[in-house]
Amino acid sequence: MRVVVLAIPLTLTACEWFTDFKRQPSISTWEVVKDSLTPSRGSPQMSVPTVGTAVAGFQVSYGAFPATIDSMASIRNPTPATDSSLANGRKYYQINCAVCHGDRAMGDGPATKFGMPGINLGTDMTKARTDGYIFGMIRNGRGLMPPYNRIEEMDRWDVVNYLRALQGVSGATVTVGPLAAPGVTGDKVPGHTRMGPTVPAPFSNPRNLLTGAQQETAAASAQTTTAPAAPGDTARTRADSAKAKSDSVRARTTP
Repeated sequence: MRVVVLAIPLTLTACEWFTDFKRQPSISTWEVVKDSLTPSRGSPQMSVPTVGTAVAGFQVSYGAFPATIDSMASIRNPTPATDSSLANGRKYYQINCAVCHGDRAMGDGPATKFGMPGINLGTDMTKARTDGYIFGMIRNGRGLMPPYNRIEEMDRWDVVNYLRALQGVSGATVTVGPLAAPGVTGDKVPGHTRMGPTVPAPFSNPRNLLTGAQQETAAASAQTTTAPAAPGDTARTRADSAKAKSDSVRARTTP
């Protein structure tokens, strides 16, 4: 009987012994963190991108067909070949392209040592391709070329710009080869994606929605709230608070 009596409280309180998985701090969707200016999360995966796209997925198929890629040949490259674009393109090229095409796009990447045919991107035929066509090849893939949609759209144009520099078409001079030894991260690899869940969620300060007069009123109210009180003001405030509480109680108790 004694054993049963001891077991009852253990059974009733066992769930409180391990609270690590029972009570965890959580953040509701779109709940702000710390202050009203910090969004709590990035955009949900597969959500509509806020940066726009050159061509919508429903307009052009992702099929790896010559006609499909030809249909993207007329897409204009919206990204100028600036230093930042070429630097970003080099990062993506080294991670995704150099293994087959080589550091100089001559088709001598390390994968060719294991049976991968060397595909030279410096031929006159490839140089004659439009930026949109190369963009489509990266997007859809074809033949031995797999689709590289893990390179997002705007970054894909950076890869095109970097390849054009390797081909000597654009006239830009770029650094060739790996940025660092294998395994080095930090600024040697691309940053957060622009459309994926690591992008900070679009967030607007609620005060931006106010009119000019309303913003001035809100700012004045904030200054009044945060202004330090003088010693005499503190005593006066306490007295006013006590009087207000007394009046409130009297109003509730008076028939």
